[in-house]
Amino acid sequence: MAGALIVCIIPHGLWRMVRAHSPWPPRFLGLCARAAGVRVAIAGEPIRHNVLFTSNHLSWLEILALGGAGRTAFVAKAEVGRWGIIGWLAGLNHTVYVEREDRKAVKGQANALRDALLRRKPVTLFPEGTTGDGVALLPFRASLFAAVAPPPEGVRVQPIALDYGDFAAEIAWTDAEPADANVKRILNRKGTIRLTIHFLEPLPHDVLSDRKAIALMAQSQIASRLDAASRERRLGL
Repeated sequence: MAGALIVCIIPHGLWRMVRAHSPWPPRFLGLCARAAGVRVAIAGEPIRHNVLFTSNHLSWLEILALGGAGRTAFVAKAEVGRWGIIGWLAGLNHTVYVEREDRKAVKGQANALRDALLRRKPVTLFPEGTTGDGVALLPFRASLFAAVAPPPEGVRVQPIALDYGDFAAEIAWTDAEPADANVKRILNRKGTIRLTIHFLEPLPHDVLSDRKAIALMAQSQIASRLDAASRERRLGL
């Protein structure tokens, strides 16, 4: 990972000096995912611009893998921006910070996300609000979709199902495990980690006027894809 940072930071700086959009932050994330042992398979077709990705969430590994594969920025809790070098790197990837526990700030958070979407770069939202246990999806928080109900003109919402297969429960980072312990456990794990990123069909426009409908349909599509993938593995397909 340190090597990836050294390789990427100089050309990123040169890109920014001429005010060009830099391709290096997502390349850095993809290299870090591979260094951590993640081997990514892509299913479906990602939208490259004017899109809010909405995804299930099990581990910090997804920031690396999805950032590299989807070339996306992320919505994160505000405290991430204060995590030293991690916060600095997140800022390079145009992370959108929100105070998720402050209900009074919902309007401001929605405006920040809308502004990010207007820059045309993909943005990913994890509507469970935290990492799941790898067994079942947590309820999607409808309030987090305020920025896209309705979305800015031309912006679509595309669900993503992140599938670790039979290793999902092992990879999952639950609240009971401290962050440093999880990082150490994952990086010390032998072998590679297979992650299939399913880019699903974008939500229909007639759903995008209601944030509760967005949350319910996105969760339903992701759950259906994960259930189907589990059945296919059991049948050896």
